[in-house]
This record gives sequence, C-alpha cells and structure tokens, in this order.
Amino acid sequence: MNQTELYVSLDIGSSSIKVLIGEMTNGSLNVIGVGNVKSNGIRKGAIVDIDATVQSIKKAIEQAERMIGMSINEVVLGIPANQAMLHHVKGVVAVNSENREITDDDLDRVIESAQVMSIPPERELVNLVPKQFIVDHLDEIKDPRGMIGIRLEMDGTMLTTSKTILHNVLRCVERAGLQIREIYLQPLAAGYFALSEDEKNHGTAFIDIGGGSTTIAIFQDGHLTHSSVLPVGGDHLTKDLSIVLKTPTEQAEKIKHQYGHAFYDDASDDELFEVPEIGADMKEQYSQRYISEIIGVRLEELFELVLEEFYRMGLQDLPGGVVISGGVAKLEGLTQLARHILQTRVRLYTPEYIGVREASYATAVGLIRYAHMEDQFYNRLGGSSALGQSKKPEHSSPVPKKQKHSNNVNEEDKESVMGKARKFLDKFFE
Repeated sequence: MNQTELYVSLDIGSSSIKVLIGEMTNGSLNVIGVGNVKSNGIRKGAIVDIDATVQSIKKAIEQAERMIGMSINEVVLGIPANQAMLHHVKGVVAVNSENREITDDDLDRVIESAQVMSIPPERELVNLVPKQFIVDHLDEIKDPRGMIGIRLEMDGTMLTTSKTILHNVLRCVERAGLQIREIYLQPLAAGYFALSEDEKNHGTAFIDIGGGSTTIAIFQDGHLTHSSVLPVGGDHLTKDLSIVLKTPTEQAEKIKHQYGHAFYDDASDDELFEVPEIGADMKEQYSQRYISEIIGVRLEELFELVLEEFYRMGLQDLPGGVVISGGVAKLEGLTQLARHILQTRVRLYTPEYIGVREASYATAVGLIRYAHMEDQFYNRLGGSSALGQSKKPEHSSPVPKKQKHSNNVNEEDKESVMGKARKFLDKFFE
C-alpha cells in the first residue's frame, strides 16, 4: 500500500522556530517544506513574550507555506522538557468481549484506567507511554489486540509538565491560527529516532544542546526513563565571545559559526581573523586557538553540569554512551571535548534527509516520524488535514479561516491536551 501522509511539525526553540512539512510514504520521510526563523520572546526554552513568539511562529509557517504554495492548517507540536516529570503508572481492566478477544476498545479502557493517578492541579498530562501490556500474567507484550484473555494490564510512564508552560505554548499556537494534531514531549520524539534500538535498550543519554538550554533524555530498556533541562546553551557561547572580544553579539555569532572550535588542543594557531570592536573603528586580530579557549571553558562547564545530572539521576554507567544533537552540535571539536569530560563514547546525530541535514532539525524530524508511528498503530492514516488550499496572492480568506481555527483550538484546548493524550500509545511500535 503506497499511502502518502502529510505532516507538519512545529519546534519552538530558544534561538529558532522550525516548521517542517514532510510526506511519509512506506515509513520513509520526504521533506517538502522548511521554515526556520530566529525566535523572539523565548528564553531558556520557556515563552516570556506571547506576542513576539506568535509573530515568530507566523513567520516560520509562512516561510514553509511559500515553499509548497499551500496553507498550513494543523501541526504536530513539540513541548519543551522544562519542568517535565515522569511517573510510573499501571492500568488494569477486564476484557469486555464475549469471545475474550482484546479489541481497540479494551486498549482505550486500559490506557484510561492508567490515568486515574491524581495529577496536581498545577500540572498537565502530555504523553502516556506504555512500557508493556500484560495479558493474564503474560508480560512484555507490545500490542495485545487480537489476543485472547480475561485480564488486561498495562505498565507505562506518564509524562506531565507545568500547566503554565503548556498553556502558554498552546495559546501561542492558537493565536498563530493553527490547530494541533498531536502533542509530544520534545526529547521523547527526538531521542526515539536519534538513537538506535541497541542504544535505547542498553542505556544512552540523548543530549540536545540548543540556543538557550540543553535537554538531557535518558533511554533505558527501550524507553525514556529520565528527562532534565540545563539553562546553558549556544547563546551563552555567543555572549562569552561578545564580552571577551568586545564585539557586537551578531559578530560574535558569525565568529562562533565560522571559526569556533570546542577542543583547545586541536584548534589552530595559524587560522587568524579580524574582529571589529564595539565603539571603535579599529579591528583586533585573533587566532582560532584563542577563541577555542573561550568556547571550551563554557562547554566544559556545560558537560560538568551534565555529569552532575547523571549523578543526580542515579546513573552509574551508560553502556550506550552519549548521543549529541541540537544547534551547537555542528561546532568543531565538540565530540572530542565531550569524550574528554564525560569519559564515555560520544557520537553526533544529524538527520539524513535532503534539506534538513543539520543536527538542529533533530526534534522537528522526530516529531513527524513519531506522529506517523502512532497513526500507523491506531490506523488513523488517511484523515490528514495538515495542508489547506493553494495559496493565491489575490485570495484574502486566510484571516477568517485562521479565526475559525483559533476558535476551534480554544474550544478544544482541554481535548488537545487531555483527550489526545489518552490516545498516546507510543514508544515501541515500529
């Protein structure tokens, strides 16, 4: 069956907002549209200015729309892991049907029963990730449908986040005129496809180093077990360069990308460049080794904080090593420095799709693939309304259309979060 499904993912980050339009055909992703704009109104992964964030989302959406000449209606949304918590949950139900065959209905009921656990009023459910199903004490079942049994159980992980963080993100997406197809925790979607099956089983840390923050996700036995966010990222490197070199932030960002090197021992003394100073007409000359010292100190601090997080999580050993992704991952010498400090195997993850061969697109790609995996499991394929009509210059209906969507999202705010989360069967079907 050659069915093509369209998905649009929205990754709201501290330094940039990314929109990805992808076609999923026979399990393979084909990227047909990309929007990537600098984000405003976001600090350390959290929204601090609603209006500025809405404008940034609209710009990124428009950029992607121009590439395909169609309007975007709904998105798969990634929620940052700030203040995310993981709770172990268990659901138990009796099989309903007379012939004792487990159906979709039984599956829905056991997932609902797992959500009985009381959630504090300041928190909201984002995802429910089943670890295993148990049919009459027979465990480690991935999909119980079609089996015969009397008692159906489910062990899973409930992912909750701060209601404030979640609702602010939802409000921004709503005001940008978009509907939400699914919601996932960013490290869950990104890490699930960035890591190989062995890495997920053995115990591996997936580290996404973004602009304003660094997200750590630990996968063990095939599932996400820990998640944490550190308030240090690529923007801190830029700020350090700007202060030490006495140069504008914009210039410091360029220097970081063009000449930056994370590992002092491998940096070059011969590679020289000129830097304009703030408030002066003169330019100073620096070597790559000099700026690698500035960058290296900050990154060493970051990896020391990562180690502290590992100890706090109670991780003695990571047999699968560390996988690094995110915007800072393309910095030369980063893996060498990470190996030196973390004392384990380190590799970089970069999506291998045309148009998005950059580590910073790991989350945007992961969201699409994760949503497709779920849709396949639930047989929800074919009902996509991610894209609307072709965009024409003389056509002026987007305004009312967006208003309509805005209302829909508003009405379905709870459904978007709670109702949809009920259907979230993730993690182990591929």
